Amino acid sequence: MSGDAPHAPLSILTHPYTALHPFDGGRRALKEAARDPGSAVVWQVGSAEDPPEAELLRRRPGGMALLVVLPHAARISGNPELIRRIQELRPHGILPRYDELRPVELAHVLRRPPFDLAVDVTDYIAWRGLEVDQETVRVIRRIVELAEELKSVTALARSLYMSRRALGRRFMSRGLPVPSHWLQMARLLRVSLRLQNSDASVFSVACEFGYPDGFSVSNQMSRLFGFRPTEVRERFGWEWILEAWLRREAEAGALTPTVAGRVRAEADDEPGMPPAMRKPARPGRRVRSAS
Repeated sequence: MSGDAPHAPLSILTHPYTALHPFDGGRRALKEAARDPGSAVVWQVGSAEDPPEAELLRRRPGGMALLVVLPHAARISGNPELIRRIQELRPHGILPRYDELRPVELAHVLRRPPFDLAVDVTDYIAWRGLEVDQETVRVIRRIVELAEELKSVTALARSLYMSRRALGRRFMSRGLPVPSHWLQMARLLRVSLRLQNSDASVFSVACEFGYPDGFSVSNQMSRLFGFRPTEVRERFGWEWILEAWLRREAEAGALTPTVAGRVRAEADDEPGMPPAMRKPARPGRRVRSAS
């Protein structure tokens, strides 16, 4: 259906981002839509203080971005409860009301880099159920921030004023992926956002972020995310990439059992994912969850 279709409260935006598809199903149908990497649910908000769509969107599948289109200003003034409900849903982007929603404009918002990637990453993992203490949240944020300039765990530990062993123990004792995986994920997440927002070659972007060539980036992405740079470039957003990494880590045993079970449940069978996008989990060691 084209972007000039009658307004529906919920719509799905998927690759190749040329159409909006009205949505009126439940969580199972939303989960099916989320299995197409780079998908987003678009919510055109009404004026109710407790919108019926809010609960479904709060429980939306991991990796699915949320784009919120606000009602006209006159309908939200003096309605703080509605604004609070929207903020609780951790939207990827919030847009003013348009008379005609254009998929190309929504896609532009979807691929736009976050203002603060480090904060958004930790907000996302909290939303996905990783209960992490505040000091570890601070460490993760610093890793994401420092990933733009650091390449090794030794340099990372030095920048955090910690020993490598202490840094590793902090993550292992909490049932989290090892620091090197966080660092690699953060570096490649930044590479992915640059690819989505640049016409530069994979080789050029790889060199910009300290990789020797495009083959190194491609191999690292395949190992950590299960996707290649061409796939990451054409499917917008970053939540689905982070979710793919969490799923790989869950399959490798690097998450606490409760969180790993939740993450794996989202990916069971993956019937809606294009065959070329289905990837086997990489082998890895198991870690003990925090006591």
